[in-house]
This record gives sequence, C-alpha cells and structure tokens, in this order.
Amino acid sequence: MSRITPAGRPSRVLALADDLSGAAETAAALGLPGRILLGPPTAPAPDGEALVLDLDTRQLTADEAARAVGAVMPYADGGLVFKKVDSLLRGNLASEAASYAGGATGVVIAPALPVAGRTVRDGVVHVHGTALHATDAWRAERGPAPESVRAALGDLPTRVVPLSVVRSPVLALSGWLRTLIAKGHHPVCDAETNADLDAIAQAALQLDPSVRLLGTGGLAAALGRRLAAADGSGLRETPELTPYRPLLVVVGTAAPSAVAQIAQLLDSGAHHVPVPAHLLTDHRGPHPLATTPDGITVVSIDGGGAVEPGSARTLAAGLARTVAEAARDSDLVLTGGETARRVLDALGVRELLPVGQIHHGAVHARTADGRSVVTRPGSFGEPDSLLRIARALRPDHAAALTPSFVPQGDPT
Repeated sequence: MSRITPAGRPSRVLALADDLSGAAETAAALGLPGRILLGPPTAPAPDGEALVLDLDTRQLTADEAARAVGAVMPYADGGLVFKKVDSLLRGNLASEAASYAGGATGVVIAPALPVAGRTVRDGVVHVHGTALHATDAWRAERGPAPESVRAALGDLPTRVVPLSVVRSPVLALSGWLRTLIAKGHHPVCDAETNADLDAIAQAALQLDPSVRLLGTGGLAAALGRRLAAADGSGLRETPELTPYRPLLVVVGTAAPSAVAQIAQLLDSGAHHVPVPAHLLTDHRGPHPLATTPDGITVVSIDGGGAVEPGSARTLAAGLARTVAEAARDSDLVLTGGETARRVLDALGVRELLPVGQIHHGAVHARTADGRSVVTRPGSFGEPDSLLRIARALRPDHAAALTPSFVPQGDPT
C-alpha cells in the first residue's frame, strides 16, 4: 500500500528528533505545512501536514530516551512515520531505534547526509571520504565513534543494502527491502548522493504503511521531494511581522568552525560577549547581559579554556540563564540543538512554525508572537554561515553586513 492517498495528497506525517536543531532541519526538509513541537503532542497531525517533535533526548539516559520515543508512537495514527538521527550517529541511537522499531513491520534506515559530506558505504558512515571512527568527529563525546551503522544500532537486527541495489530500478530496490523486512531484518541502505536517497525514499513509500523510516535530514528531504510532488504543497506561509527587535546570536557549540563564523560577524560590526565556561556552570543564578539595541549581539562560550566532554547540557543551561532576559524581546539565532532548546524553554516557547531554510540546516521559524528564530546544528555551516543568517534576517542592513573575505566553495 502506498503512503500517498488516492487523491494524490500525502498522508499525515509524524517526525521525531532528539534535539531542536534536528527537529527544525527535519521540518524544513520535509517541506510540508506543519509545526515543530517542543515536547509531546496532544493529537495526531492533520491530514497533509507534518508534526515534528523535539523529544529533547540527546542528553538523557538510554532508558529515558527509549521511553520518550515509545510514549509518542501512538500519535502516528496510521500516517508516515520518520525518525531523524544524527548524521554522525551521536545520541541514544541504539535505545531509541529499538523503541522506535517496536510495533513496526520494519524500519528502513538511511543515515547518509551527502550535502554535509557524510555518506554510507558498506554500512559504514564516512565523513568526506574517511570512515567516521577514523575521524575526530566524536572528540566531544564520552566514548569512541561506532565502526558501523550496525554497531551504533546495538541489538537491532540489520542487513546492509549495498549501493548496487540502491541504484537498481526502484521496483527491484523495494522488493529487496520487502524481502529483508519479511525475514526480520531492518535494511541499512548505503547512499552517497541525494539521488540515492531519492531512490530509497521512493522505494520505501511503496512498502506497507507499518514500515517506518529512520535517517538524517537528507532522507527527510528526499521524502519531502516525493510528498510535495504528489501534492504541490510546501511550507505554510506565516504572517510577515516586522517590528524592529535586536538580533541575538547564541553560539552553543564547541565546534572549531564556530570561531571563524563568529569572526565574520564581528568584522561586520556585531558585538561579542564571550562567557567563560566556569561562569556558565555556576548555578548560583543568572549572569544577565544587555543586547546591542540597534545591532547584533553574539554570545558564545569563551574558547580560552577546555570544555569537558559530556558537559553540553550544563553549558547550554548556563547560556540560557545568561541570555534569557535579553532574549525575551529579540529575534534569535541559536546554534546547537541543546542550546536552542534550553533558550526556548527559558522563554516558554512550546511551538514553532517553520518558514524555510537560509542554508542547509539553518532553519528559519517563527514563534506565535511573530519573532524570528533560526536554529542550526553546531557542526554545520561554512565560515560565513552566521553572516548569511544575519543578512537574511536583516535585509535592510545587508549592505553593512558584508563578509571580510569570500570563502572557497559552495557555502551550502
């Protein structure tokens, strides 16, 4: 049975993510009208819409994360179900995948993200051609990177679908997936290009609706291309409310790329407030700051000292306390899913309406009161990422926000 209704309209979609930047990336990639909820829903998504949930499980224990996933599965209600995973296989992947597979006929798994140089070959994630476990991509994690997708999924029974099969005619691919699932295996699909992900999405949509999908924003985008083609739909337009507000950029990532991204904003006149990590982990109270009323304020973790692995949640909570007062009347740019969630929690924001993407992973959304919120995974973006976001949110000031140099290559 197809996931597309006889009328040619996509059925409802329930999508799950383990952090807010991932949820926003998924919503924009699907490209359907819908909402991003910061927490569990109260009802299934309406027909033709996507309900994307930030379950905020990245820093929970494995058991807690599994329970959070299981608790929202009743809201699938017969629609298409997609679980977004980190393209570097971080988080509680094994426990969440096991919970997600419960009650499903099978799960089609495709964790490649070609736009970010993350591919899957022979069931192994590669980052710009190097096997994930041979890179330093897990330098801030508590343990070593898994050597394969299968290893990351723990006890979940899987079988690799090689590129030769992924690139075969779609009926052959869907038959291969169906056969593996019938034998009790969850297919892990190799993919190196968006065309590979398109083929996987097309084949998966031909399977029984009780088959679920698990992958990155790349697979979500492939699904979006198929569903939107069936319906002609896209993100719902939101009112263009434009009262002037300060622009507050909160950088909650320790990724080395953040330094260059901040530097380009500073060269364009932004005000920078680096906060020492020891102040962010001080729970005695907030450390308030003031934004620049007529410009852009950037708040980040001071890179002068080492950041302890596993301290992401504590640092993000400290950043949220620091910026909470200033953020109440500001448009926001929030990098790092943990930071984005903690800041919006401090503001009491429970729902976002996605508007679109400024560049891959940098998702523009609006709050109920019309404020702009841009979220972006901490590890994403070229050196001009934050500058591009600022120019998109402040087009009237675009001439002043000019990069100090032109980065090499395509910034997307």
